[in-house]
Amino acid sequence: MHKNLQVARYLVFDIIAAMLSWTLFYFYRKIYIEPLKFGIEIPLDFTRQYYLALFFIPLFWITIYYITGQYSNIYRKSRLLELGKTFMSSLGGVTVIFFLLLLNDSISDYKKYYNLFLALFILHFSFTYLFRLIITTRTIHKIHNRIIGFNTIVIGANQKAVGIIEEMMVQKRPAGNKVIGFLTVDQKDAYPLEKYAPNLGTYKNLQKVINDLEVEEIIIALESSEHKLLSEILTILENRVHVVWGIPDLFDILSNQPKTSTIFSTPLLKISNGLMPVWQEKTKRILDVGISLLALMLFLPVFIILAIMIKASSKGPVFYNQERVGKFGKPFTIYKFRTMVKDAETNGPLLSSSNDCRITRIGQFLRRTHLDEIPQFVNVLWGEMSLVGPRPERKYYIDQIAKEAPYVTHLQKVRPGITSWGQVKYGYASNVEEMIERLQYDMVYLKNISLYVDFKILIYTVMECVKAKGK
Repeated sequence: MHKNLQVARYLVFDIIAAMLSWTLFYFYRKIYIEPLKFGIEIPLDFTRQYYLALFFIPLFWITIYYITGQYSNIYRKSRLLELGKTFMSSLGGVTVIFFLLLLNDSISDYKKYYNLFLALFILHFSFTYLFRLIITTRTIHKIHNRIIGFNTIVIGANQKAVGIIEEMMVQKRPAGNKVIGFLTVDQKDAYPLEKYAPNLGTYKNLQKVINDLEVEEIIIALESSEHKLLSEILTILENRVHVVWGIPDLFDILSNQPKTSTIFSTPLLKISNGLMPVWQEKTKRILDVGISLLALMLFLPVFIILAIMIKASSKGPVFYNQERVGKFGKPFTIYKFRTMVKDAETNGPLLSSSNDCRITRIGQFLRRTHLDEIPQFVNVLWGEMSLVGPRPERKYYIDQIAKEAPYVTHLQKVRPGITSWGQVKYGYASNVEEMIERLQYDMVYLKNISLYVDFKILIYTVMECVKAKGK
């Protein structure tokens, strides 16, 4: 499957729908509404304002659709749900356009405002949903005809798992799950499920199997009595974006308010990993990109001055690059201004501490003001980090923390941040014990994550930078 191509289809037709509806609406205003006001025919001229609107209005609609998550989970769309989403987004968007662009239109009486609003709404909603309905219907037909499939693995090989697979195989309108194998949870000479799918090994290989086989969906077919095992598996899967299904017996132990589904004859429960509402998640990303671009432009003079000072004050590169663990455990390279002497970790990983002799004089200033973090705006632009989120750590230290606090991997559900609640309330940690103490603040953030909390953390961070009380 080509997810980006499918997203592009929706984007292109949403843009066409926006341009087409605005053009027809423009005709309506010129041919019907304005002549009623002036009593003469109005020439149908395509003005500069028309062309500007033809460019900016589609961008406006695309932004709304992105924020409301209408380009997410692109192959798993419901025509009925899409009808409701398109209706609500069209209603909201047209209301904004009406108050910004149409309220000052020349009209014969105020009732014509209703005509303008309804005309634009009906045109935009009709074209947008028509195109989406065609694309979604074609996609659903391809799924039902097994042309499109989603790589799926089953965890467990008991009789319930066999029953689920058998029902999937005989469905006249399949849901698209392409079972490519199963993972075992116990040792046996043979498994009944081997008749239908290959044995991919023990569930201990779960993360490797997901990565190697490009798994998209997972079915957990275990008994609800296997609480410890289920907890272990769900902890692994919590940090991933894959769709996870559980058999109904799991209902009493799934804490994320799972949704029932009848995509199989035997209903499954969908286990959601979402932390923020979709619109907040998309808005957060837009703010990350916008603020990072603005910050890099504003800080460019400071950026150059600091680079010169770092280079002149001590030997070594201007930037310090290090591999950190990001969202879903994926490693990435973090960028910072160098604050320590060259080759400060020749004897292995070592956390900084108060009065650390490895920190340069300019490095002490950079750390107190957090200016050493400026290059990380580039990480944010690349999607590896966010403005606010748990601070990324090295795998070396995550492994040590996990011995005392195994839930540390839960922080990998979200993008790591330039600043965090733990950073604001606790600051830098100089040993593993302090890192575990700081972890509690980041766990609180994870349980209360929202745009409001992010803004609050950003305000505190700015205050910390101004006071230069970092360490």
